[in-house]
Amino acid sequence: MSKAPPAPPSLQELRKEIDSIDEQVHRLLMARGDIIDRLIQVKQTQEVGSAFRPAREASMMRELVRRHRGILPLDTIESIWRVIISTFTYVQAPFAVHADVSVSEPAMRDSARFHFGFVVPYVAHFSAQAAVEAVAKSKGDLALVSAISSRTPWWIALEADGAPKIIARLPFLERADHPAALPVFVISRVADDAMVTEVQMWSVRVSGWNADIARALAPLAEIVAVPDTAFDGAALLVSDAGTGLEKIKMALIAAGASVRSSALVGSHATRYTVPPNGAARS
Repeated sequence: MSKAPPAPPSLQELRKEIDSIDEQVHRLLMARGDIIDRLIQVKQTQEVGSAFRPAREASMMRELVRRHRGILPLDTIESIWRVIISTFTYVQAPFAVHADVSVSEPAMRDSARFHFGFVVPYVAHFSAQAAVEAVAKSKGDLALVSAISSRTPWWIALEADGAPKIIARLPFLERADHPAALPVFVISRVADDAMVTEVQMWSVRVSGWNADIARALAPLAEIVAVPDTAFDGAALLVSDAGTGLEKIKMALIAAGASVRSSALVGSHATRYTVPPNGAARS
């Protein structure tokens, strides 16, 4: 006779397993804190401005995507890790998040809390320009501004040497029903070797801007445009994901615009798109 299959574990046994895992997670977080405490003494992070390392964070997020499985939603994992990273960064070198709420205060607050948690101070501003100015006056703060529209060309303030730069675009993992779906740029000062340069951000000022030129440029790069009536032109924030600035300039000229100036104002990692019930893809 074949043996009867083993009885399934009881609810009490399964809950004990969960309690054991929770304890291990807590102990590992405390161990991480001990390492951060030692890191502060070794690196003296407070003396070099923002402690954020965009390239390292992008690498960590990609590793999460690679190894993730099971029923827990991927964006939940992203939020947990983002809050862990942000909180320990705050412990190293306290900072605040300055958010432009002119697009949507609830959506911007959701984005800030999803990515940075509740420990990091949140400061609301009524324009992107005000949020960027606050970061420029700080030692290591961040600004969150809309990545898809603007009333003013706030990115012009990032052109100068030593000015804050765009260091990330969030959410890193995008899906249709993301709990913090507002597309935002993160602006701060970080070390040059900490930047990730897969998508370069350019401030480009043009004369002769119109809807036809915008349509001609659309296949080459994502653009935020603010009209400049004084020059019959526009200030553009151009996301170059590999096309190349010279090719973008040539397309502008071919479409009838004149390029007045261009300046690199930051860069960020290539993001992932998560289709419904599918694996993330970059």
